[in-house]
Parts: sequence; structure tokens; C-alpha cells
Amino acid sequence: MLKTAFFGAAGKMGKMLIARAVADPDIEVVAALEAPSCPALGVDAGQNAGLDPIGVPLTAELPASVVPDVLIDFSSAKAFETVFALCSSRKIPLVYATTGLSDAEVAKLEEAAKTNLILRSPSMSPAVNLTMKLSQIAARALKDADADVEIVECHHRHKVDAPSGTALKFGALIAKEMGIDSFRHGREGRVGARPHDEIAYHAIRLGDDPGRHSIYFGMPGETLELTVKSSSRESYATGALEAAKFLVRQTPGRVYDMFDVLNL
Repeated sequence: MLKTAFFGAAGKMGKMLIARAVADPDIEVVAALEAPSCPALGVDAGQNAGLDPIGVPLTAELPASVVPDVLIDFSSAKAFETVFALCSSRKIPLVYATTGLSDAEVAKLEEAAKTNLILRSPSMSPAVNLTMKLSQIAARALKDADADVEIVECHHRHKVDAPSGTALKFGALIAKEMGIDSFRHGREGRVGARPHDEIAYHAIRLGDDPGRHSIYFGMPGETLELTVKSSSRESYATGALEAAKFLVRQTPGRVYDMFDVLNL
């Protein structure tokens, strides 16, 4: 069984991960970590997720006696330094599923990946990553087709970063294929005609929407739309657990991602 630790274990995604992990015969939950300010510290992680007790309390630190095979972080970018220091000092493979990192923090992960196993993806959803691959194919095919690219994403009202990390990843993949280096975030006022060589992002925040992304390629006379929607957070949890199983079978050297997990 894969001995797995979770950071952000009391959050919405954390509870979903705990529930999915407990139901997975190949996963053993060995630690459920949270910020020191979390009011649920000391509560059994299973009970906190609406399950029977699993004998693993929510703690602010990883006990020295616990040696995880992998740690999954689905918390907040504010906890990056804590998670990074823990995994670096104890050489714990890291599945990093949190968005909103700075360029400097991304660089730290890339450097650490030379000696420690790290997988990072802005979305752990298999369907999202497949749609990313389809977007790459479309961008490559439409590079010379006079196509305008717009990306619209929608998430719940509590999401703190905009555009989403997933939307930015869509944009980066498409931009590389089409040779675009100009980006716009929304529009307001008399902005004039749309420049052809840019990608525009639009962020919507509504209720408890777990996430949806639409990528538009607009050409004269026709539009190609690729849309992927999440109906719950379950797909993210399932993808993260599969990523953990994949990661521990690899060797250090680079940051892995969900394209690797899905063989895309």
C-alpha cells in the first residue's frame, strides 16, 4: 500500500481526497496535515471528512515516526514554503496540486526535482488534461488559419487566484503552438479592434462551481469550442491519487505532470 500524507486535509479538496483514499485499497492514509490555525486540529481526519474514524488525526506537523511514500498538497499557495521545506528536508515525493505560485516558487520546484520526485499540475482532472492535449492539437492545426483565441473559466466564489492556473496552462500550451506572446485579462471600455496575435482570458466566479473551462478558436465563418466541466471535485481527487501512484515509480530529474500520468 502507498503510504500517503495529505496537506490541506481539512479543506474541501482535502476531505474529498481523504474519502477517496480511504476507499482505495492501494492507499494508506498516514498523515493529514493542516495549518497551525486550523480549528479542526486534533480531530480524526476520517471523521472530519464524514467517514468513520481512521486513526489519523489532523496535525500541524508531520510526526518524526511517520514516513510517507508521497505527500499530496491541495491547499493554498500561502503554504508553499512549509510544504516545500517538509518534502525537501525529508525527501518525500511531492504531488503539488495547488495553483497561484510565483515564478520564483516554480523555479524552486524545478531545481528540487533534480534530486527529489515532484509532480505538479494546475489541474489533476483527467478530462481537463485531455482537453489540454486537444487544444494543443487544435492550435497546431490552426496556426495559419487566422484564428483568434479566447479562454473563459468559471470557478466557485472562494477561489483566490484569477485566471485559474488551469486557464493559464491552456493559454501557455496554445501560445507555444501558435507563436503568440501577447495576453489580455478581460476587456473594458473602448478597446478597439481585437489584435490577432493575443490570447484573452476571462474569469467568472459563481457560487460553488467546481470548475469549467472553454477555449474558443474563432476564424472567419466558423468557431471551434472546446469545453470541459467538472460536476464535483471527485475527478481532481481521483487524478491526484493516480498521480501519486505514478510518481513513486519514477526517478528524479524533472518536474512530472498529468500528461505523464495519462501518457499524453
